[in-house]
Amino acid sequence: MAKTYMVGNWKMNQSLADIENFFSDLKLSHNQNNYWIAPQTLHISHVLKLAGDKGVLVGSQNISDQDHGAFTGEISSDSLMELGGHFCLVGHSERRQYYNESDEFINKKVLKAIEKGLVPILCVGETLAERDAGKTIEIVLGQIKAGLDSVQLNNESELLLAYEPVWAIGTGKTATPAMAQEVHGKIREFLAERFGEIGPDISILYGGSVKPANVSELLAQADINGGLVGGASLKAADFSALCDATN
Repeated sequence: MAKTYMVGNWKMNQSLADIENFFSDLKLSHNQNNYWIAPQTLHISHVLKLAGDKGVLVGSQNISDQDHGAFTGEISSDSLMELGGHFCLVGHSERRQYYNESDEFINKKVLKAIEKGLVPILCVGETLAERDAGKTIEIVLGQIKAGLDSVQLNNESELLLAYEPVWAIGTGKTATPAMAQEVHGKIREFLAERFGEIGPDISILYGGSVKPANVSELLAQADINGGLVGGASLKAADFSALCDATN
């Protein structure tokens, strides 16, 4: 059975002072290592020092497809593991849009993360134009198929997916729970076909203006196993409320 997660993507936000205040104010009523945060790369070490006492796991917003070498500005999976990082986002729409990351390149990152023992969160989602054209399922499943090409999982491997309709990220708009469930249901069917008995255990997160006001209704859907949260993860009170909603 898929676990329920709440993952905060801080993007390029939060100063050191903000981070100190966040963890000072963070109140979690229950935690089974299902609450994760991805800060800016330069802040990962600092966040790790504070997150441990709260039982929050820490990861990166991106990862290199290479082990090491002359790759200026890249994030080494080995270095992330050495710090104590647990997971990495892969294929976020902002990486696809602003840095032209292709499905093939994203697939290399997924494979590298699994090889190194990190948990990749493969992010997928359609634009408003693609939704209006009736191509949502085609686009989303196409991204998943390409992103998971050659991926082999066993009972010790971990992989999460995150469906983030691009038109709902940072816009205040959100897919209705029924709209989100329709896509998540198709993703679940694909995962069961692709990975067999492991498929039902892969958590599928929803992202796109998740907030305390709508999280309970989203989590009530059969195939929504948590959230990948942007803006609402920056405030301790909001993130606490989101985490509590998973219980």
